[in-house]
Amino acid sequence: MGFTTSANKREGTPVKANDLQLLQCFSILKIKLQLWAILLLMALSQSEAFDPLDPFGNITIKWDVVSWTADGYVASVIMNNYQMYRHINTPGWTLGWNWAKKEVIWSIVGAQATEQGDCSKFKGNVPHCCKKNPIIVDLLPGVPYNQQYANCCKGGVVASWGQDPSAAVSAFQVSVGVAGTSNKTLKLPKDFVLMGPGPGYTCGPAEVVPSTVFFTPDHRRKTQALMTWTVTCTYSQILSSKYPICCVSFSSFYNETMTPCPSCACGCHNKKDCIMSDSKRLTTLGINTPKKDNTPLLQCTHHMCPIRVHWHVKINYRDYWRVKIAVTNFNYRMNYTQWTLVAQHPNLNNVTQVFSFDYKPLVPYQAINDTAMFYGMKFYNDLLMEAGPLGNVQSEVLLRKDKTTFTLKQGWGFPRKIYFNGDECKLPPPDSYPFLPNSAHEIPSFYSTMVAIILSLLINIMM
Repeated sequence: MGFTTSANKREGTPVKANDLQLLQCFSILKIKLQLWAILLLMALSQSEAFDPLDPFGNITIKWDVVSWTADGYVASVIMNNYQMYRHINTPGWTLGWNWAKKEVIWSIVGAQATEQGDCSKFKGNVPHCCKKNPIIVDLLPGVPYNQQYANCCKGGVVASWGQDPSAAVSAFQVSVGVAGTSNKTLKLPKDFVLMGPGPGYTCGPAEVVPSTVFFTPDHRRKTQALMTWTVTCTYSQILSSKYPICCVSFSSFYNETMTPCPSCACGCHNKKDCIMSDSKRLTTLGINTPKKDNTPLLQCTHHMCPIRVHWHVKINYRDYWRVKIAVTNFNYRMNYTQWTLVAQHPNLNNVTQVFSFDYKPLVPYQAINDTAMFYGMKFYNDLLMEAGPLGNVQSEVLLRKDKTTFTLKQGWGFPRKIYFNGDECKLPPPDSYPFLPNSAHEIPSFYSTMVAIILSLLINIMM
């Protein structure tokens, strides 16, 4: 006997059992798809730390318990920066957590706690730190040898993985007391907070992982940590700053109009918050000294950004084209060490030569090579000085034309995204890009070269 629905009863049309089961399957599938869509939206709303150009970038903090003590343990704490182009700049990282019980830090090698806390209940041997929520910082270079630990003592500065993997690590050793003395009694620290050097990082919970295996110095014998746990921290530009920290301006040899950074690209400020480039205040002693809270002293500009990146389409050859990139610092209190610049453009898959920056292609999904990282040459221009005559670095990039896509029309020659030190910069609106004149279907090479030279000279004078 067939089944009928209320709608079909009115029409007197029976519905077979197989059809009803099919309808039920479709209903269940629809509900599941809706649930998946809701979960996906929730995940996306909470994943503001996701970086499409560096999808697997994070800072992983690993704790290896290397020995048990009478009342606790000794652990090696290693911080690895797996971010391709985001490093921790001066004044360096700050790491904090909450103890699960009433643990104390008896001693630290290679770092120090910023506060000792109340250790009054201890007689004789007093711990290094008794706070429930200790804050740890790296030691400065040049400390005595007996206070050093491998990969410590760099003032908290950690390079990006893409720029220098050997320098993308920081470490210290900590002796913990009033704690568990075995894998069963030890309680993991919680509520980790990483500042580097400002906000922006969110850390997950500590998770126990397979114990780390070490080699002895002669590499002939393996040893193993007694217990290992890791903490993963990811970066979000939204959490780091309300406004962008950089902006981008454009120019080209085929148009005399320069496209400036958008007004108030990094937020509008009062005149008291900035300083004119010819102000007598700049001669004041200590004007360039960074403040404890890292507040900038900006040169007064219409964009009010600490950093401006200028992209100039310089020359159009038959098989190649040439771009000039300049980075200018407008912060009188900040030097940028180990700076990085990331650009996304479809023709960056054909970089032929980079003249005074180091260069590395970035392929986020192993699908299309349209992203490049530029950074300063060591001991040459890897330090971007504070605002002033020396506060800029620049280079030129020669690219081979992709015959199927290359054009100078509709702003194709300008980047899709620009990042400085891992933060995305504010680009001008697309309708303001330097446009190719209607009559300039083919610009004579002599004319384009002369215009390029003149514009290049003007840009150098302005900087």
